[in-house]
This record gives sequence, structure tokens and C-alpha cells, in this order.
Amino acid sequence: MRKSPRLRSRLPATLATHEALETDSHVNPLGHTRSVIANDHALITPDTHVWAALPGWSDATAAVHISPAMGAEFLQATLTLNEGAVGDAPPAGIERFLYVLAGVTGVAIPGHGEHELHPGHFAYLPAGCDHRIAAVHPSLVVVFEKRYTPGPGDPPEPIVGDTAEVAGEPFMGDEDAQLQQLLPDDDRYDMACNVFTYQPGAALPQVEVHVMEHGLLMLDGAGIYRLGDAWYPVGAGDVIWMRAYCPQWFAAIGKEPARYLYYKNVNRDALGVSGAAL
Repeated sequence: MRKSPRLRSRLPATLATHEALETDSHVNPLGHTRSVIANDHALITPDTHVWAALPGWSDATAAVHISPAMGAEFLQATLTLNEGAVGDAPPAGIERFLYVLAGVTGVAIPGHGEHELHPGHFAYLPAGCDHRIAAVHPSLVVVFEKRYTPGPGDPPEPIVGDTAEVAGEPFMGDEDAQLQQLLPDDDRYDMACNVFTYQPGAALPQVEVHVMEHGLLMLDGAGIYRLGDAWYPVGAGDVIWMRAYCPQWFAAIGKEPARYLYYKNVNRDALGVSGAAL
């Protein structure tokens, strides 16, 4: 199933370019793709996205990029929501992070009001938080979901915000690499969702190898991503999965900033012991 033509005119220019690649049957006559699926990482490019219905959502289609089926411990999906599309809360124990790429989407959270989300707006919906998502206009959204691991204190609260209102911080002192943390960095939360912006030529200062797993969507610009022992050109619309301990490094290339949204698991015992049980 393909995206509604009503949505295509509303997409950001970079994502609209990838949408055109997906729908042009003559772009790839020889079976070539940049997509790669490896044991500890994956690069999933827009030309390989496959759209289908997703349980819990009506009048919507989804490309599920990352899931336990590939060895991940979370889900990352891009959803096309037609006007009036509705998404209900996920199954018990699952937390959700929603980020709007295009269009206008509403989220109603009993006890926390109703909110209208525009591009760059986001919502964190804790496990057990009743809510309903409804597209006000045709929309394109990214969803991260995982099973919540309780911490030692109170459970997290729902959060609705705007990326434009989140201050960026220089990453490890580099003013050309700005990190926006969209969720609080405290032990109520076992996931982080951040936006990382690199000026042309900026790069991570080291190859990172760590216990955290990542899911990532390139929002703007282009760069080179090292994953494991391979270096990949990446651009807007590309999705990347990184298993724990996958060597990783990024550098921005081109004449415009590169920006990506990414998820990681945080604030929990590396042995898998719940803080609530200590």
C-alpha cells in the first residue's frame, strides 16, 4: 500500500524527494539498493519501505523499519495518517514516543488535555497511559515503542513538546554539533529521544561502542555513517538500527546541516535487573 497523494504535497522537501523514489517503478530496474541488514546494524532506505496496515491504527499505513523480528528490543515505524486516522494506546506495558514529520495530528490524554501537534512536535506516552491519536490533516509521523522497564521511583508522566523550544547543547564542547534532549534525563524514563544537528563537516569526536541500542531517522542533510566495519552514505529519509556495542560514528557532508532523530534505551541496569526489584 502506498501513501495517499493528498499527503505528498505536504511533505518536507527532503522527505518528498524520497517519496518520489518510492513511487517511481523505473528508478530501480536492476534491483540495486543502499539498504543493508547485518547482525549488529541495518540501513533501511526509502526505496525499500513496504507499507501495510498496523494493528491499533485505522485509516493509516505503516512501514515498520525496526522490530524484535530483526533482533531489536523496540519498534520504530513511520506512519502515513489520512485525515481522520486514529491510533489507540498500545498493549499494556508498552510506552510510545510520537514525532510529527508533516501534517497536523491531535493527541488526547485523559487528565492531561488535548494537544495539536505540528511538524517538529512530539509526545511521550508512558506505558498504561490511556490516549488517542487522531490526524487533523493528512500526516506523516514517526513512532518508537518499547516495553517499559520500571525504575526505582515514580512512573514517568506524559510529555508533549516542540523541538523548536528545546535548547540545544554543544556535544562534548563542539558548537557545531548540537544535541537536543526531548525527554528528561532522570530515572523515571528508560528511553531517550534526541535530535542531533551537525553543521557541514562536523562529526562525532570518537567511534562509540556502548551498551545502548539505537533507532535513527535522518531528517535533513547528508553524511557518512560508520556502522560496524562499514561506512555508508546516508541522507534524509534513511533509517538506521544499531544493536548494543555496534561501533558507530557519523560525519556531516554537503553544504547544509545534517539532522537526525534517534532513540536509545537508558537509565536501567545493564544486567536487566529492574530498579523496582532492588
